[in-house]
Amino acid sequence: MDGNGRWAAQRSLPRTSGHRAAETTVIDVIEAARAAGVEWLSLYAFSTENWSRPSAEVDYLMRLVRTVVRKHAPLLHARGIRCRFLGVSDPRIPRALARDFADLMTLTGDNRGMTLTVAFNHGGRGDIVAAARSLIRAGVAAEAVDERSFAAHLPFPDTPDVDLVIRTSGEQRISNFMLWQVAYAEWVFPTVLWPDFRAPHFLECLHTYRQRDRRFGGVLPEQNGDSRS
Repeated sequence: MDGNGRWAAQRSLPRTSGHRAAETTVIDVIEAARAAGVEWLSLYAFSTENWSRPSAEVDYLMRLVRTVVRKHAPLLHARGIRCRFLGVSDPRIPRALARDFADLMTLTGDNRGMTLTVAFNHGGRGDIVAAARSLIRAGVAAEAVDERSFAAHLPFPDTPDVDLVIRTSGEQRISNFMLWQVAYAEWVFPTVLWPDFRAPHFLECLHTYRQRDRRFGGVLPEQNGDSRS
């Protein structure tokens, strides 16, 4: 979800206008993903590093996110979407917003149409450190720690590994996003700014992903001397 500020600057508007325009994109992408049969969708809304932005912008974002959550909660629930918020435990998040997050998770907790994870106050490194601390507190011996047991101590451990990461606006960085889960993800970098990103762009990214051969460090059968039936 990158490019809100540049979208606003291109129109000689304040950065907040770009954030406000992004609301339409969020709903459009959620609907497109659900219609395309995507079972797990994650949106990176606010990183732990975003607290360094001007306080007026951060305050606006907190108010805007609360408005969007309350406005679209009925739609998300009606669509059978289970909503989760990754990384929200921070005293700087307004209590009213944290309560709205919790209410939406409770409301949609039994839904199974699609799981929507909103990364808010999220940092991939922080998640890994928290998992390591959890293992230590649980008294797990070092020799007993493997990838499976480590992943079980991450937030929402039932979340599958990420298949595809779409970063809009042409930026080509990970930016501390779900570092453990994106280990073997495919990446697509559309140049479209997030407020202009729509369902056709999303579907084009899915098409690009489906054209790729995912080898996970191995080789394709025909490259190994085998032929596909």
